[in-house]
Amino acid sequence: MTLAVRTQALLDLVEQERERQCSALVADALAQAAALRSASRAQARQRLHEAFAEERARTQARRAAAAAELQTRRRVHAQRHLAERLALAWQRLPQALAERWRDADARAAWVAATLDSARTALAPGAWRVIHAPGWDGEGTGPLRCEVDERIAAGLRIVAGGNVVDATLQGLLADRQEIGGRLVGLLQAPEEPADPQCAPPAPGSDPAGGPT
Repeated sequence: MTLAVRTQALLDLVEQERERQCSALVADALAQAAALRSASRAQARQRLHEAFAEERARTQARRAAAAAELQTRRRVHAQRHLAERLALAWQRLPQALAERWRDADARAAWVAATLDSARTALAPGAWRVIHAPGWDGEGTGPLRCEVDERIAAGLRIVAGGNVVDATLQGLLADRQEIGGRLVGLLQAPEEPADPQCAPPAPGSDPAGGPT
């Protein structure tokens, strides 16, 4: 084998090795590039997922805040409306009770309920019935009856130092009790009691019968 042939053979080996190394480098570079692209896509997907999650959380928080604000506004509105209706009820209640006293049937029931309460609360004896004008004492039997022009409606039964006060003033004296009952009536789903019904004796619901 001549020198030229040997030299060419060595050059061919060198070229083959160079090509092999180049191919290996290119393959490695392509693999690294593919891995980087895959990692980048995974990171991008993760960032997108996190962004969507954060936006959903913000949206839910905004909705919860809006719902809470709406609930608060509704509650404040309901309380204001109830307060207005309660104030109006307080304004109308004295007149409504006075009208009941002027109605014969309602007045009779008013007197009967008061006498029932007196039989429970007062000792037997000489009772005095002090009442508003417009009633002749019917239904009280032998009891002593007196008209008091200062009483707008209703009656008061006195036995010694004890009193059952079913006058208009007496029935409305306990504003906390009556106010609580009015609130209950205003908040109840059913219709309020018939205004022509007789008022109860003290300690009873002024819009219905004895409790």
